[in-house]
Amino acid sequence: MRIEDYKKISEFFKALSHPTRIAMVEELLKDKKCVRDIKEFVKVRQPNISQHLTVLKTGNIVDCVREGKTRCYFL
Repeated sequence: MRIEDYKKISEFFKALSHPTRIAMVEELLKDKKCVRDIKEFVKVRQPNISQHLTVLKTGNIVDCVREGKTRCYFL
């Protein structure tokens, strides 16, 4: 492997390095979820959810689709 490959792997694990993000990924394994759905099971404020989703999205762990005015996230 090249050093760039190790850096990508490292970034992946950094994105998963928070308990809330792990819980979010575990739920998203089951099905696509919108932010309001995610808020119900992680019990944190919406701005925090958005921050965690940004980290997961930047790490190429989650992606999202727009459904009307709502964004729904999936793995």
